[in-house]
Amino acid sequence: MTFTGFLMQLLVAAIAGSLGQAISGYSLGGCIASMVVGVIGAYIGMWLARQFGLSPIFPVSIQGETFPVVWSVIGSALLSAILGISVRRRRVV
Repeated sequence: MTFTGFLMQLLVAAIAGSLGQAISGYSLGGCIASMVVGVIGAYIGMWLARQFGLSPIFPVSIQGETFPVVWSVIGSALLSAILGISVRRRRVV
């Protein structure tokens, strides 16, 4: 994979991570955090899809590497929701 292909995959991961964070209602940070959430969300989403025997929905192929967009959005929404629940600041009275 070339450097341009890698950057394109990071762009798709950032978009998927941003969508997942928007769905969950909790944002972990800026663009870099969205990329990380998108990549980790892709792994979580594909793992869940394999567990339930589901095929990839809307995979994007960039230079021979596939990126599962829908499963990435679902995985990143789950990841950011779980982090949002566990990291919420509690108000001290």
